[in-house]
Amino acid sequence: MVGFRPADVPPSAAVKFVGAGTAACIADLLTFPLDTAKIQGETRGSAATGSGSTVKYRGVFGTIATMVRTEGPLSLYSGLVAGLQRQMSFASVRIGLYDSVKQFYTKGSDHVGIGSRLLAGSTTGALAVAIAQPTDVVKVRFQAQARCLGRARRYCSTVDAYKTIAKEEGICGLWKGTAPNIARNAIVNCTELVTYDFIKDMLLRSTQLTDNLPCHFASAFGAGLCTTVIASPVDVVKTRYMNSALGQYSSVLNCAAAMMTNEGPRAFYKGFIPSFLRLGSWNVVMFVTYEQLKRAMMAANHSCKAYL
Repeated sequence: MVGFRPADVPPSAAVKFVGAGTAACIADLLTFPLDTAKIQGETRGSAATGSGSTVKYRGVFGTIATMVRTEGPLSLYSGLVAGLQRQMSFASVRIGLYDSVKQFYTKGSDHVGIGSRLLAGSTTGALAVAIAQPTDVVKVRFQAQARCLGRARRYCSTVDAYKTIAKEEGICGLWKGTAPNIARNAIVNCTELVTYDFIKDMLLRSTQLTDNLPCHFASAFGAGLCTTVIASPVDVVKTRYMNSALGQYSSVLNCAAAMMTNEGPRAFYKGFIPSFLRLGSWNVVMFVTYEQLKRAMMAANHSCKAYL
């Protein structure tokens, strides 16, 4: 990332890899209920259209209150284990390796253009999906499954979810939605990381802010807002397709076309407010934690070397 003074020792790739995964897990722990509420509201809302469901959700906080009342507080963390598995394997690659891949494309040059940044973001985003897609499928399924009276839960544990999906839908079922997820994460990675880079660089060059908490907070907030605006349509289609019944949609494009036909263009920005609350807060927690973890790990490494 930008912002290190020439005298500073830049973090190693290993530090960034571990730091990104750890920071993403911390961000998930704090913002997971918002993500669950977003997916529950989207899933139940679409289900109610055709089934006459009596469960009503009104906004993100109304959804959270309804879930706590009808399903218990723990329902807000349904799929957390898969979510943390996803972040450790996913964020470590897409965020932790971003700088290394960016340097690879620029061949170590100090001048980094927008093209190299976008290419690095797309590369690490696609690679992360190829590795972590099964954890994303299980996370979304867990968050979306209903716990209605008289209706058994679809999956009883994370391990059971992996086994059931592989048994009923084949191994390919664990990679369901890979194409839209690659598209989404190429968009998210490029928007999130490149925007954070540019905002942080601009603040350091044009304001009195230093490479510290206020600068990290402002940069992360701006990255979260831009990411939500650009990625919401792909995110909605991805969630709808990944949670659909086997054979409900013939392809991702068929899913998107059905949404446009049946619900109109506004459907692609359904749940925008909870998406922004989730992505904005997630970005702030993740980037602020990530910056601090990198410094802490480098300081600890330096202390160990000095001691030895």
